[in-house]
Amino acid sequence: MENQKVWFVTGASKGLGLVLVQKLLANGLKVAATSRNMTDLHQAVSGQTDLFLPLQVDLKNESSVQQAIEKTVATFGNIDIVVNNAGYGLTGSIEELTDSETRENFEVNVFGTLNVIRKAMPYLREQKSGHIFNISSIGGFTGDFPGFAIYCATKFAVVGLTESLAAEVKSFGIKVTVVEPGYFRTNFLTSGSLGTPKNEIAEYKEVREVQNAHQQDINGNQPGDPAKAADVLIRIASEANPPLNLFLGQDAYDLAQAKIEAVGKELENWKEVTISTGFEVEKV
Repeated sequence: MENQKVWFVTGASKGLGLVLVQKLLANGLKVAATSRNMTDLHQAVSGQTDLFLPLQVDLKNESSVQQAIEKTVATFGNIDIVVNNAGYGLTGSIEELTDSETRENFEVNVFGTLNVIRKAMPYLREQKSGHIFNISSIGGFTGDFPGFAIYCATKFAVVGLTESLAAEVKSFGIKVTVVEPGYFRTNFLTSGSLGTPKNEIAEYKEVREVQNAHQQDINGNQPGDPAKAADVLIRIASEANPPLNLFLGQDAYDLAQAKIEAVGKELENWKEVTISTGFEVEKV
């Protein structure tokens, strides 16, 4: 039965999305894969097969997403596993990044994901099954990265909406997982996937240092293996009780633990202040 499930993967012409699509096809699974550029998608996924449906989609356009979902169902008969993988990074301090640059990151990383969810849900609800994977980042759990405030904000949004979505669709038999990877060795830190501010402010030295480190030192040396990450997603899709939050990578694990410990410590240190804000209960 697992081989009959239909996958819908966005951002499939490079990075984790591409590796996942290649793995799925190698396993004999049906895959609808989207990209902004059909040529890039055809070049990335070599060879034509009845299992593969390439789709040119503008995730910011609801009509484009609707047509892609409908074509997937018309071609394969249904849609079962949705992977909202498309997105891009953005560096720069909050002060440096313009309203336009900021909104564009949200358009792709957040609203593109919402568009896919909205258009896929009627089919998933009707069949009372399915699994939605939303690819966030460890930057969606901890924002302690100077120069990545806007990107982290988009990924925090993905985590938040995913947790609420899971509660909303549980009664329909639909599973939901937000994936929070650390650094994986893809082209995510290259110029085509990482935006930089048009108007840099010289005073933000720490931001520039972090930006340069990501573009020069970290790029190409990320510890995570995208092939192993793809294997994990395929495995989780077959689990009866999959995790809501799925962290990937030793670095993601360590950063998540550090955040949990830091929040726990602050919570206890300021407990008296925290609980002091309620109305006084009159004693009888």
